[in-house]
Amino acid sequence: MAPKRWIPLESNPDVLTKFGHALGLSPMMSFCDVWSLDLLDMVPSPRYAVILLFPLTEKILAAEAKAAAQQETDLSKQPFFCKQTIGNACGTIAVLHAALNTLSDAFPLQDGSFFHKFLHKSKDMNPSQRAAALQEDETLDSVHEEFAQQGQTTAPNANEKVDVHFICFVEHDGVLYELDGRKDTPVNHGSTTPAAVLQDSATVIKEKFMALDPAENRFTILALTMGQ
Repeated sequence: MAPKRWIPLESNPDVLTKFGHALGLSPMMSFCDVWSLDLLDMVPSPRYAVILLFPLTEKILAAEAKAAAQQETDLSKQPFFCKQTIGNACGTIAVLHAALNTLSDAFPLQDGSFFHKFLHKSKDMNPSQRAAALQEDETLDSVHEEFAQQGQTTAPNANEKVDVHFICFVEHDGVLYELDGRKDTPVNHGSTTPAAVLQDSATVIKEKFMALDPAENRFTILALTMGQ
């Protein structure tokens, strides 16, 4: 099957929240903008996950390549992780990672939703098998297309080259993980706690993304929080 290409999602908290809800994210959760990494107290709490949109510059890609050898290969004790094989699907993968790694009795997935069905279908799959399952799912195609047309800017063509990328940060078993569908495994960024996931993600974003290309300003950060 030829790889699919989608219209990219906009980094818009309202769009991503409605998109997440349509796929099964708990209606009690929502995404909000993180306007400043120096004013994190302004972000509603509790915070469950962080999504970063960043530019794929030469400096950032070179640093990623250098760090790739340090990635862990044992997925048995790591968070739910899915590879990305659909073009421009990084926003959807980031929302999926946020939703499926922040489940709790208080915030379950909606019964019968896409996320609910996908979690149960793919729980024993490896990341590449999960990617193949998404590739074959036509329901997700239509939902993604609907929300890719929303937002404050005109949606680009699906075949247009996009040089920005979504990833997600989550806490799992006391570790902060970066979940990037372009990579083979989650990236371990050291210890954290559920209460510190935003602060620790902010530190990683500053030091391992923004500092690599200080002239760049195409960074957008959102936090998954209690619904507003």
